[in-house]
Amino acid sequence: MTQLVTLWSFVRRHKYLITLLVFAVIILFVDENSILHRMEYAREIQRLKGEIEEYRAEYEEATRRLKELDADSSSIEHIARERYLMKKPNEDVFIFEEDLKE
Repeated sequence: MTQLVTLWSFVRRHKYLITLLVFAVIILFVDENSILHRMEYAREIQRLKGEIEEYRAEYEEATRRLKELDADSSSIEHIARERYLMKKPNEDVFIFEEDLKE
């Protein structure tokens, strides 16, 4: 019984400190918008920004290639020969294994 009384007197004396600590624990760790969740969200945002930059660079490269193809018809022939292994009717094409691995 005396332990309960001393506990109660401790709680009465430090009720604001205890309330503040409970509030801090809830805000920092338990809440949906806690510091831990915010740090996780920040990491996710940085990862997604990196992906956006990668896709933007890929888009710019594809746009550059498209403009190059519109400007020069010989580049279309070059791509058709290299990537799709196309040939003219009177040609023979030799394919090396090293070229296929790349």
